[in-house]
Amino acid sequence: MFSCLLLALTGWGMAWRLSRRISKPESPPPAARTRPVPHHPPQTHDPHQLAETIPGMALVLGAMGQVLACNRAAQTRHGDSLHALLRHPNARNSLHTALNAPLMPESDIPTACSTTISLDVPIQRTIRLSMRRLPGTVGRDSLVLTLLDDRSAIQAADRIRADFVAHASHELRTPLASLSGFIDLLRDGGDQTDPASRSLYLDIMHQQATRMQRLIDRLLYLSQLELKGHQRPREQLDIGELFATVLGEVMPRFRDSSRQLDMTHEDDLTVLADEDELVQVLLNLMENAIRYGTQPDRPLHVRLNARRSGLDDDLAAGDTGVLLSVADNGPGIAAHHLPRLTERFYRITDAPISDNTDTGQGTGLGLAIVRQILDRHGGRLRFVSTPGEGTTCLIWLPAAPPA
Repeated sequence: MFSCLLLALTGWGMAWRLSRRISKPESPPPAARTRPVPHHPPQTHDPHQLAETIPGMALVLGAMGQVLACNRAAQTRHGDSLHALLRHPNARNSLHTALNAPLMPESDIPTACSTTISLDVPIQRTIRLSMRRLPGTVGRDSLVLTLLDDRSAIQAADRIRADFVAHASHELRTPLASLSGFIDLLRDGGDQTDPASRSLYLDIMHQQATRMQRLIDRLLYLSQLELKGHQRPREQLDIGELFATVLGEVMPRFRDSSRQLDMTHEDDLTVLADEDELVQVLLNLMENAIRYGTQPDRPLHVRLNARRSGLDDDLAAGDTGVLLSVADNGPGIAAHHLPRLTERFYRITDAPISDNTDTGQGTGLGLAIVRQILDRHGGRLRFVSTPGEGTTCLIWLPAAPPA
């Protein structure tokens, strides 16, 4: 009986333990270690502070393409043409792409996009835009960081090399052929060449060498202008001081009693300009007046004038500025030549050149240099001429803002 009791107690104990195991909830398996989800607090961007932080040229645009911030580098270089730049179809398409760009793999940073824009007015420019939507900005509150890379100088250098090969090789061929011919004459003639002929040959060779030197100097100067053509001058220049400098340069040309020079200007005329370049503009125009305006039967009269442009001045087109004019009473220029006067190496073949002029034969680059300088200054140029009465060159320059 005792054994039966012991067996019963053992069975009850096993049953109790089994019931406890079944009723006790099983503890869950150890949770697998998971990567903590990063928490990004809402980002706030100060557009102005962000733009100024960028060392290059930078803008911050809104979702509609409006300029919310522009750093100093971009304002200085492209201040006058930023809106035209951003209205370009390539810029609008790039902005749309940036606003809808997907995130980069394993990142919360949107993908960047870029485009290249070429502008021909007022001067040729090539600018590359790189855009990226700022993280944490979406929809109408999107902000797009835009970087500007001005490649105009590189493009200008490529054009300069191509133009130099195309034009200079042609223009230099004539004086080189002349020099080679007279060198052959002197070498073949040897001691038998008489002194008079030798002197004549050497004079012609000197003239051709001088012409080549003048041509090369003009080409190099024009190339330098093109390289910085996209940079607007920022220095204020008083027109009275400009005229005083020009007068000192040209007075030796007007000591002859057959030439007369008049210079007049209004007071307090100021423009944003490079003084050396504007002096070169006026000197080139007055050189042309002397070269092509001098006639044997009447004195040459050159007039240099400066005044404020008015509403009735077509060249000003209603803009505030200064109107310069260089006029002569020479034989004038036929109308079909006027549109081409500023082309490189363009010469008026039927224009008489006075024998007593001290300027020599032109290079065909003087007015091309004038055009290049005025384009850099945001100016405008026009020629007005009546055959038999003379020629007037009109220049409009934007006035300097009030100090």
